[in-house]
Amino acid sequence: IVRSGGDPVADKRAQKQIPTFADAANLVHMEHKASWENKKHTQQWIRTLEAYVIPIIGNKLVDQIDTPDVLKVLSPIWMTKSETARRVRQRIGTVLDWAKAAGFRSGENPVNGVSKGLPKQIAQVKHHAALPFLETPDFIAAKLTNASSSPAKLAFELLILTATRTKELLDLPWSEIDRDVWILPAERTKTKREIYIPLGPRCLEILKQARTFSGSGHYVFAGNAAGKPLSNMVFLEALKRMGLNGKVTAHGFRSTFTDWAHETTNFQRVVIEMALNHSIKDKTEAAYRRGDLFNKRRELMLAWEHFCRPTLPIASETTDENPATRHPRAISSNSVRS
Repeated sequence: IVRSGGDPVADKRAQKQIPTFADAANLVHMEHKASWENKKHTQQWIRTLEAYVIPIIGNKLVDQIDTPDVLKVLSPIWMTKSETARRVRQRIGTVLDWAKAAGFRSGENPVNGVSKGLPKQIAQVKHHAALPFLETPDFIAAKLTNASSSPAKLAFELLILTATRTKELLDLPWSEIDRDVWILPAERTKTKREIYIPLGPRCLEILKQARTFSGSGHYVFAGNAAGKPLSNMVFLEALKRMGLNGKVTAHGFRSTFTDWAHETTNFQRVVIEMALNHSIKDKTEAAYRRGDLFNKRRELMLAWEHFCRPTLPIASETTDENPATRHPRAISSNSVRS
C-alpha cells in the first residue's frame, strides 16, 4: 500500500467507523462510570463536556481534532472559570486518549500542547466558608436549636463535635458505634484509611437522643424515605433559616475546629491532622507516624467538646473503663454495640 502511494494506517482506520467527539465522550463515560464511586462526579464528568465542548467540536470526528480545536473550547472559559476549564481540558484528553487506544486516531494528544496557547491562570484557592470558632458555642446553643428539627439538629451538632465530613456523618450506621468510639471503616473515608473517632460525653448524649428517633433503623440519622439517611440538604436548609447561607457551610466547621485547635491549644499539628483524618503529604512524617495517636486525639476532642458546650457537662454511662486510656483496638469482639 505504501509503495503505491497509500497510507495503511489511514486505510485501517477508515475501515472502522470513526466516532464523533460527542459519541466518543458518551462511550468513555459509559465505560468508566462503573468504577467511579462518587455519583456527583459521574454526572458532572459528562455534563461539563456537554456544556462546554460538544457544542463546539462535538460533531468533529475524533481523528480530525487538533490543538486549535481544543484551544477554541478552552479560551472562552480559561480565565473566567479556571477550575472548570482545567477539568474540561483533562476530560477532553481522556476522550482523545481513549480514541487513540481504540485505534481511531494516532499521534500525540492535542491537549498536551494547548497550554502554550493559553495565558497563565492566577492561582485561586477556594475554602469552604467557616464560622469563626469564638461564635461556635452560641451557634450550637442558640441558632442551631431554633433552626433545625430535632434529628437534623442532633446530626449537625455531632458533625461539629467530631469534625468529620458530612457524608461520613450522615451515612453513619449504628453498627459503627462501639460504646464511646466511632469506628469509621476505610471504605467510607476520603483517605481510604480506617479511623477510630473518640466520642465525648455530649456526643454520647446526642446518640442516645438519636436512638429515640431512629428506633431499630440502620442509620443513626434516618431520613424520611425508608432505609435512607438524612439528606445533606438539611444542613443547608438550617443555615438558610439562620441567614447564614453562603457565609457558613457545614463542611467549614472542620476549618473552625482547625483554627480553634491551632490558636487556643498546645496540641501538636500531627494530632490535629489525624483528628481530621487528613492524608499525610510529608513522606518522612508518614513513615514515622505508625500509631493513630488515639489517646491524644481523645484529649483534643474532649477539649473541643467542652469549648463548644461549656455549660452542658454530661457524664458518660457507656463504660466503666477510663476513656482516656481505653484504646479501641483493645475492644473485645464480644463488646456490646450501642
